Amino acid sequence: MTSGARTSDVLTVLASQEGERLTVGDIVAVLRDRAFALLVVLLGLPNCLPMPPPIPLICGLLLLLVAIQIAAGMSAPWLPRMLLGRSIALADVRRAVTRAVPILRRLERWSRPRVSVFETALGMRGMGIVLLALALALIVAAPIVGQIPLGLAVCLVGLGLVERDGVVVMGGLVIGLFGVAINAGFAYAVIAGILGLLNL
Repeated sequence: MTSGARTSDVLTVLASQEGERLTVGDIVAVLRDRAFALLVVLLGLPNCLPMPPPIPLICGLLLLLVAIQIAAGMSAPWLPRMLLGRSIALADVRRAVTRAVPILRRLERWSRPRVSVFETALGMRGMGIVLLALALALIVAAPIVGQIPLGLAVCLVGLGLVERDGVVVMGGLVIGLFGVAINAGFAYAVIAGILGLLNL
């Protein structure tokens, strides 16, 4: 199920798990040898939909940890036991997967290995730094308006890494820049409003 499976297949397997909640440890166990790239997709996916707190914050913190490890050149992800035990409602996972899988399957039919600069060790470390920036932006993102573009960006970057498609990765980066700009504008408006109320 790992090395030959497409991202949509892995998500379908995750959504078919039994029980009411899915732990981070359960997710990593399904991902196995492609855990880094698929973790990136999964951590972006909940943020593509309006999700209640603290799901965006948890996803952002996990993505931050994963991005640091990619930038450090680690071959497989390490997550502390405390995080492995954190869980998300399986109903939320199924809702996100149901909406994402048809889109992912269309992208997978179009996607193919190309622009392979991201496959090198140096390229992957660079992607780690980029994902680090997206994770930080996601942690402080405005609800829904700022969160969704960053979630889409993270998903596309992860999908591009899984499919070894640099065009998809670059598409994700463009959307990521857009998302960062939205959140920067939101933060500026909030700060300006507070300073205005204080007559500063």
